[in-house]
Amino acid sequence: MKVGQAADAAGVTPKAVRLWESKGLLPPAGRTSTGYRIFTDEDVRILRFIRQAKALDLSLEEIGDVLDLQRHGAVTCGKVTALLDAHIERLDRTMTDLKRLRRTLDRARKTARDTRARGQEAVVCHIIENTG
Repeated sequence: MKVGQAADAAGVTPKAVRLWESKGLLPPAGRTSTGYRIFTDEDVRILRFIRQAKALDLSLEEIGDVLDLQRHGAVTCGKVTALLDAHIERLDRTMTDLKRLRRTLDRARKTARDTRARGQEAVVCHIIENTG
């Protein structure tokens, strides 16, 4: 099947197929005598795997590492579990940082109300100058 058909079968765009192929995530596609790429059912399965891995926020480099392990006969689920654990830890840190930022913004907003009520002047903006 041609690139558009493979993309449709995998639920991705032809541009994604070309990109992933250029990054080495797919083996080089066979070619017709007129130069069109020909993709197999196995290629479509790999494209679906890449799409699903991207939905889990894995990078193309991480996906490539998993695919390389699989191509060399290794069991990949341990690697995937480690990647997902790292993503969860990063997400937890981000959520903690966002909660901290939310509290800081709430304090800044309260400070702005209090400062405005007292009629204090500011060099630029008392909301920022009085935060912290």
